Amino acid sequence: MASSSEKPSLLIVDDDPLITDTLSFVLERHFAVQVADSRAKAQAVLSSMDASPQLALVDLGLPPMPHLPDEGFRLISELLAYSPAIKILVLSGQNDENNARHARTLGAIDFIAKPCDPERLRKHLMDALKARNAEVAASEEAAADTSCGLVGLSPAVLKLRQQIAQFADSPFPVLIEGESGSGKELVSSCLHRLSMRSKKPFLALNCAAISPTLVEPTLFGYSKGAFTGAISARSGYFEDAIDGTLFLDEIGELPFELQAKLLRVLENGEFQRVGETQTRTSNARIVAATNRDLRAEVRAGRFRADLYHRLSVFTVSVPPLRELNDDKIGLLQHFRAFYAKQVNTQPFELDPKAQGRWMGYHFPGNVRELRNIVIRLTTKYGGQTVTQQQLEDELDTEMYAMSGSELPTDNKSLEEMAKKHLQSQTNFSLDQTLKQWEQSYVEAALKITHGNLSQAAKLLGVNRTTLYSRMQAYQMGTEE
Repeated sequence: MASSSEKPSLLIVDDDPLITDTLSFVLERHFAVQVADSRAKAQAVLSSMDASPQLALVDLGLPPMPHLPDEGFRLISELLAYSPAIKILVLSGQNDENNARHARTLGAIDFIAKPCDPERLRKHLMDALKARNAEVAASEEAAADTSCGLVGLSPAVLKLRQQIAQFADSPFPVLIEGESGSGKELVSSCLHRLSMRSKKPFLALNCAAISPTLVEPTLFGYSKGAFTGAISARSGYFEDAIDGTLFLDEIGELPFELQAKLLRVLENGEFQRVGETQTRTSNARIVAATNRDLRAEVRAGRFRADLYHRLSVFTVSVPPLRELNDDKIGLLQHFRAFYAKQVNTQPFELDPKAQGRWMGYHFPGNVRELRNIVIRLTTKYGGQTVTQQQLEDELDTEMYAMSGSELPTDNKSLEEMAKKHLQSQTNFSLDQTLKQWEQSYVEAALKITHGNLSQAAKLLGVNRTTLYSRMQAYQMGTEE
């Protein structure tokens, strides 16, 4: 039997100790298992691990509201932000196909209903591990390929390749814009691979996947005793990147008070560890990415204009998959051949109706979602012809359009609506009404984005940290 250090790492997140104990007992022969009973505990486990887990098994119904899938959805997004290579399986007693589709759209590889046969679960996990290892190996092999794994012949993808080649060797920052799952991480690594820095370190930090209070010491390092828990001095990402590349994903989530410090590093390479006065320097090249409109964030006063202009010396836009037309077929062909080879089967085919549905699907989870759909179809229908209905079962077809009439936006109509509301109420409270409206919009945004905090904040036009603090206030039943 392999030693614990040689076993693939698996994070199990479920609030039922009977389930976690049983799964740990069954799976620990094959996996190095870590257990958490909530999203917060899972975050703590991640921060204590030397390396990101290769696999995760996540229950959707986590506290504080185990009857709702919101915490599970949020954890899926956070795990993928923390480690894009991780493979997530959702294990849930809620036999709800909509929840399954939402989880897959967010990036989970598959959905397994409880109770699940342990041997079947182990096979699912091993298949997911094979897919992950194959992707990691393919990513390493792509280092010598000027395409860097960017599949497609559409004008948008050809332009993207051209920009990467043009900007790769420049010492100036690059800002990558694009939706979640569209491939911003791949573009950032490609910029590094094609540069003169390719033999130097490439470090990545997702600003949305780390507590705002930990961003500064993580980026700049800290001295011994700088804060509670700082039992020894530690370098940060800027020091560790040396002369390489530092990729800051979801840069729009960087706390406002830290933006000036980042600007200073970009301007002259100087920074200080937390708790020190000594000035240090970094020659790391900064590549940043965002799925937010930073220009709008600047106008709203949530992002520094000078930092935005410094970061966006070069800007690269990664197109959403729904705009790539025939590249949807190219990606399908690429991934189905790749994964069929990994599981030693023949690629599946789509019948004409299924192919038409494939081309018409909007792919809200972009390339990440497409890849996971191909993995599931390969596992279920390797060597077979997939029908439209079989394909439909793997898609997230839920529509998010508002039903009914929309709220008025002009002052006169809003005033008339408020007048009618006041005349119909006997004990009206402005504070209570505004609080209820705000909470309703927050909950609606979280449902629309399947619990993705960053996307919900973008939808609401607020900063992620602001949204998080307001959600905490709702849970405590107090005003912020």
